[in-house]
Amino acid sequence: MNRRLTRRAVMSTAAATAALGMTGCLQNPDPAGSGGGGAVERYTPGDTPGTGTVTILGAFGGQERDAFMASLEDFQADSGITIEYTPDSDFTNTVQQRVGAGAAPDIALFPQPGGMFDLAEQGKITPIDVYLDYDRLNSTLIPGFLDSARLQGRVYGAPMRMACKSLIWYPKKAYEEGGYGDKPATMQELSQITDQMKADGIAPWSDGWGADQATGWVGTDWIEEFMLRVHGPVVYDDWVKHRMPFNAKEVVEVFDLVGDLLKTEGNVLGGTDAIISTPFSEAPLPLFDDPPKAMLVRQGNFVTGFFPEDVQANMDEEVGVYAMPTWEGGFDGQPILGGGDLAALFTLNDDTVKVMEFLTSDEFGGEWAEAGGWLSPHRTFDQSLYSSEITRQIAEIASEAAAFRYDGSDLMPTAVGSGSFWKGMVEWLQGAKTSQEVCDEIEDGWPT
Repeated sequence: MNRRLTRRAVMSTAAATAALGMTGCLQNPDPAGSGGGGAVERYTPGDTPGTGTVTILGAFGGQERDAFMASLEDFQADSGITIEYTPDSDFTNTVQQRVGAGAAPDIALFPQPGGMFDLAEQGKITPIDVYLDYDRLNSTLIPGFLDSARLQGRVYGAPMRMACKSLIWYPKKAYEEGGYGDKPATMQELSQITDQMKADGIAPWSDGWGADQATGWVGTDWIEEFMLRVHGPVVYDDWVKHRMPFNAKEVVEVFDLVGDLLKTEGNVLGGTDAIISTPFSEAPLPLFDDPPKAMLVRQGNFVTGFFPEDVQANMDEEVGVYAMPTWEGGFDGQPILGGGDLAALFTLNDDTVKVMEFLTSDEFGGEWAEAGGWLSPHRTFDQSLYSSEITRQIAEIASEAAAFRYDGSDLMPTAVGSGSFWKGMVEWLQGAKTSQEVCDEIEDGWPT
């Protein structure tokens, strides 16, 4: 199964995007569009009338589809535009096939940037600076979000929902009774807290990487989290885009630091063997045993859907969460690792632009937020609309981020991001290869 689709299927999180105008500065370099689309003139309202119907293709269905359509009802009534949304669990392949056959949707919602970049390089997608107010949009988004959609200087998609990964979850009552204090300021301070947990006879961490063919993706997240904190977003970007080799000393250092956390005896419930054999969806469960068998789990906001039903029914009382702390001596600021669905435009006309303006505005998503399982990428979204206090906490964590960065393995070539990187993480965790050896092999196999 495609790892990205597997992960997106459970990542019930999301977003909306800033109230946009039709004019504004184009902050993207390369205004001629050498990122793949060729020169595209600035869109002028009224020059290209729409048909009254806008088609959208996306990856999410079921309850997420229902919440998405509910968020569009008032817009459809007010604008007179009919929106036809088609969910497809094989979105990544379907969108490529439809575009290749000349039957592209008007708008596609990409769950990761790779496929969008492929089509942008073919000149099939209109850069957002042609029809949206880039400056205004960027000013309301969590910093760094648009960089995930940038190809050779130009941005081809705008986020309409967000996933927040850099979260540490704990059983609130047991954590407070243990006297482990408030949110630690740094990872070093968190390490002191976990030492206290071990002294109290409880495993600090629960972790699970099991995901069938996708086993290992949780491990890549650990490396990405530490790369952001130890070396900062600039080095992170150089690493992800292969402007620095995968086996650079900074990357090997991070592998060793993550190893100190995950491989040290007593740190993780069941040790490294349990990490590999435990499905990622079951990693949170030991936190809610009575008494808890572990106290912490690091995972994205989608993980709440795997909590026990009685815990889900009383989340605000049962569950605590805080951002994965910064690294003392590392990046000066709180980074957040995440993802999200990027809206991209294939058909440029008055109707499709109006839909894109709304989808990518902080006015979109209120009904979805109230239904639960959705996060806005906008700092300016009305957080009172979220259905629970813990969701508001997560939204606040993301909104206060000094830098947001997209999941690095989703941005790397497929042969690495869902290939050698996954495989290497498993071999490294099991002790079959050292940090240096794994990084060397991934670098040697990086596609030319």
